[in-house]
Amino acid sequence: MTKRDIVVIGASAGGVYALRELVAGLPPDLSATIFIVQHIAADAPSYLPRILNFAGNIKATQPVDGEPIQRGHIYVAPPDHHLLIENETVLVKRGPKENRFRPSIDALFRSAAYCYGPRVIGVVLTGLLNDGTSGMWTVKRLGGVSVIQEPEEALYPSMPESVRENVVVDHSVPISEMAALLTRLTQETVNERPILAQKDQLRLQKEVKIAEEENSFDMTILEEGDLSPLTCPECHGVMTSIQEGTLLRYRCHTGHGYTASSLLSGVKRSVEESLWNAIRALEETVMLLEKAAQVLEEGGNVRAAQEYRTQISEAEWKIRQLRPLVFAG
Repeated sequence: MTKRDIVVIGASAGGVYALRELVAGLPPDLSATIFIVQHIAADAPSYLPRILNFAGNIKATQPVDGEPIQRGHIYVAPPDHHLLIENETVLVKRGPKENRFRPSIDALFRSAAYCYGPRVIGVVLTGLLNDGTSGMWTVKRLGGVSVIQEPEEALYPSMPESVRENVVVDHSVPISEMAALLTRLTQETVNERPILAQKDQLRLQKEVKIAEEENSFDMTILEEGDLSPLTCPECHGVMTSIQEGTLLRYRCHTGHGYTASSLLSGVKRSVEESLWNAIRALEETVMLLEKAAQVLEEGGNVRAAQEYRTQISEAEWKIRQLRPLVFAG
């Protein structure tokens, strides 16, 4: 009889400490495969597989695209790549970012749920914002089990709290009890896979394929929700809004995905970048006008030089107005 043999784990800020303790408690003969997304800078090497190999007794590696899944193994997402699963194969892709992250927890969880349904155990650990909530919603909807680290003990409780607020959580435990819980859950047999409505199944398939680098525009992703007046902070593309239970998400026609809170964070970042660009342009204007005024003064055209200096004063006044707005956030 089929058992729960696919464990997907998502972590962000503070996650290395939690993952190290979790893996240290797992038995070497665990009858499951573990897939981990830990948020990390795109241009930084990941030492997490080495850390987990020192901590526990299950081999941890960063997979290559197309690698066959090995049972009793830990796969860690490489930097700047989504970690996905398809037909007993590990996929490593550079699809569009979700919640401004690549690798994305949501992308891994959706991929696992789409392929393995009730065989999946989803685990969300410490982290900021809410990457993992949408993916966990899909895990539950397709018959999987949801597990979170108790927010009260997490270094950064936002991610497990978000799951608890938007998804029916099966288990909320401290990290010290997580290994024993997962060991027990992997020994349980599973129920039949729930059947989704055709439109929901099609949308899930499209979102999984987007993470796999398929063309979201060709797949008409904008038809899978309600058109939104908002634009994507990454590419400024048109977005559609998608409702998942109590969770509202957005997806642009090029493929970038957001929850409402991650979209707000992205918009704030865009506003700050726009303000800095305005300050830069004004300061460049001051430099150009200053140089032009000096040339005019040296040539004896004092009147024209004074007009330029008046414009310099106006630009400097605008800069003084903008800088406090940037620093105020």
